[in-house]
Amino acid sequence: MTTDVRPETTQGDNQDLSSRNDNRSQRPDSAAFRSFITSGWGPRPETAGAPGPAVAQTADRRARLAAQFPGERLVIPAGTYKPRSNDTDFRFRPHSAFAHLTGLGAEQEPDAVLVLDPVTGDDGRDGRDGTHEAVLYMRPLAGRDTAEFFSDSRYGEFWVGARPTLEDLERLTGIRTAHLDDLSDALAKDAGPAGVGVVVVPGVDATVEAVVEEIRAAEDAGMRDDALAEALSELRLIKDAHEVEQLRAAVAVTIEGFEQIVRRLPEAVSHRRGERVIEATFLAHARQEGNAVGYDTIAAAGAHATTLHWTDNDGQVRPGELVLIDAGAEVDSLYTADVTRTLPVDGTFTEVQRRVYQAVLDAADAAFAVARPGSLFREVHAAAMQVIAARLAEWGLLPVSAEESLSTDGQQHRRWMVHGTSHHLGLDVHDCAQARRELYLDAVIEPGMVFTIEPGLYFKIDDLLVPAEYRGIGVRIEDDVLVTADGNANLSAALPRRPDEVEAWMARLLAAR
Repeated sequence: MTTDVRPETTQGDNQDLSSRNDNRSQRPDSAAFRSFITSGWGPRPETAGAPGPAVAQTADRRARLAAQFPGERLVIPAGTYKPRSNDTDFRFRPHSAFAHLTGLGAEQEPDAVLVLDPVTGDDGRDGRDGTHEAVLYMRPLAGRDTAEFFSDSRYGEFWVGARPTLEDLERLTGIRTAHLDDLSDALAKDAGPAGVGVVVVPGVDATVEAVVEEIRAAEDAGMRDDALAEALSELRLIKDAHEVEQLRAAVAVTIEGFEQIVRRLPEAVSHRRGERVIEATFLAHARQEGNAVGYDTIAAAGAHATTLHWTDNDGQVRPGELVLIDAGAEVDSLYTADVTRTLPVDGTFTEVQRRVYQAVLDAADAAFAVARPGSLFREVHAAAMQVIAARLAEWGLLPVSAEESLSTDGQQHRRWMVHGTSHHLGLDVHDCAQARRELYLDAVIEPGMVFTIEPGLYFKIDDLLVPAEYRGIGVRIEDDVLVTADGNANLSAALPRRPDEVEAWMARLLAAR
């Protein structure tokens, strides 16, 4: 990997520890070099000037958010680079609230900060009616006559390509832009106990939070920050048309990724770490056709499928066993799918595997039946659990009746499914996570909500309370569901769910290799 050419720092015993990464670099630093590298460049290629596809929707989202905070200045950072190891960073991903309000996705735009500023009009109004102006503060493209151009490995054009200009992002987002250097003064303007309150999304950008803390002195500042995070989550509970379109795109890429996995199952079987073959196959497809994966892929073969978040993915994939694959592609807008299928490695379910699989499928179908406007969100899980408890009782695995197990004081059936059945889905795989309980778990389901339905059964290899034939079997079936005016739509329905359909689909893909 190439190394940066930052300016020389103090050498020897007095060298600052933070600068010692520079010791490995061969850094040209002569005046002749600087003069030569900053000269002789032609004009940069013209950048696209078209507005982004979500300009109208993001303006509406900002207006709805601002109306909840009249007279307050809202600070929504994109976030910063996060170190992966030493001086190498993870690929940048903006905070989901920033992406939701600006329409910027992929690797846009590190260190940027969106500010919703209460407007003071000619009539003296100070924004207490909820009127705000949006300003996007960002680090713009540096000139080729600057040291940043050739020496900064994190931001320099020579290293990471040309950054967008202020004008580029203003056209793309429809938001007025300003230089990041102006942010501190803008946040401090008219701020204070008797003036404009300043509220920041917590936990995103420590530098921005420190600036805000210096400006304000209100004792309830932290509570207001939490209220902003809560409002940003709740703003995403109902998806607009653009968001639904992006989720459909993410699901489509994900389904293609599952097809690629099935085609490579023979290779996975022959490899000592076949789970990694599955993981790598999906990652490559998600990166080629989208932005990345929305979360670490679970490729859990055999008994590994009974570990809910198995992401080591270092095990073998053996014929005769099942492989549970929980994967979702994230598209460039950062919306992600979240789909799980449990597949027979050799293409055919055994009798006991099919029995467990059918129980989980029946639980999912029961959840789908109540995932409609007017139901409570919590009822989706309850419907799935009724089926799970009934089936476990039929098999003689419960120490009590299904009815007693389903009671608040029972819950014995949850030994074999400890997780919930549904979560909201969107920019985050577990979207809207800071929403209030009454608007999430206890909420009435409304059209435009998108969430998962994902019941499962997991019989661990050392579980002495189940017959040996069940041990080591883990099954989960997960689909992404859009609530419609009169019911729901399974966004991932094109990926087979029923056991006969799964077997036929796998046979077709394997025969076409």
